[in-house]
Amino acid sequence: MPLHPQAQALRERRAQAGTPPLYTLTPAQARAADLADIRAAAGTPEPVAAVEEHRIPGPAGELTLRLYRPEQAGGAALPALLYLFGGGWTLGSPDTSDAICRRLTNAVGCVTASVGYRLAPEHPFPAAVHDCRAAAHWLAGHAADLGIDPQRLAVGGDSAGGNLAAALTLLARDEGGPALRHQLLVYPNTDHRADTASLREHDDPALFNRRSVAWYWGHYLADPADGDHPHASPLRAPSLAGLPPATVITAEYDPLRDEGEHYAEALRAAGVVVESRRYAGMPHGFFAMTGVLDAAAAAQQYAAERLREALR
Repeated sequence: MPLHPQAQALRERRAQAGTPPLYTLTPAQARAADLADIRAAAGTPEPVAAVEEHRIPGPAGELTLRLYRPEQAGGAALPALLYLFGGGWTLGSPDTSDAICRRLTNAVGCVTASVGYRLAPEHPFPAAVHDCRAAAHWLAGHAADLGIDPQRLAVGGDSAGGNLAAALTLLARDEGGPALRHQLLVYPNTDHRADTASLREHDDPALFNRRSVAWYWGHYLADPADGDHPHASPLRAPSLAGLPPATVITAEYDPLRDEGEHYAEALRAAGVVVESRRYAGMPHGFFAMTGVLDAAAAAQQYAAERLREALR
């Protein structure tokens, strides 16, 4: 179908304003512009019962871990979601995914954690992967103190965050933990060497496009050969067997659409239970735009339903 009218209106506003593509900016400029765009499109953040910030040990120094808590009746341990923000491994912070984390916390009834993993190009692959692993182990290891049930832990993320979530499930499987109940992958990067129809087709400078994808990979990988590692390109893993059940969300007007759907197919072929959904007429990034796109709210509600069922 054509670009959805709401998405088309957003695209036209950007084009008329002469908003430069992020890949034409320096990383510092792009980080500021990206956060401003996300906040403008996210709508009013939902209140949650509490927000906490912790400093946790990481592989190269302390990391910030933000916890969101839902309203809770009684003192039973709650399920938890480690949600990893997007931004091409180059942009972003827990502020980037703040509105998403708040909505999922309330809709799922879980504690949601967001970690400030290190960014490229200052800290290329595998720094972000290892930081996310540290966060997952910290959550599981401190579950009793945090009021979390360590047997009901899920991981998720959008775009590069979806890539990191997928990589984390591979690490958890191969290293014997922590136990992960579900993975939520929202238009994830899954293959550095992808040459798909969606990647070739989407080159609109007013939207996230194939040049955006190349710019992010160029910052993330100190050596292009690193992209063949399954923790960078999960679709290249020798086996996907034994991974947690997955929810995969893709967008029609997204250069990453096909590799996200290919990953869902590869998970199914490996015996993993997967439910995938493509949102017609939507561009990359739509999941965060609940203030301007009705489909974003619908997609977040769908994600919450899937997580709520998985974490019961």
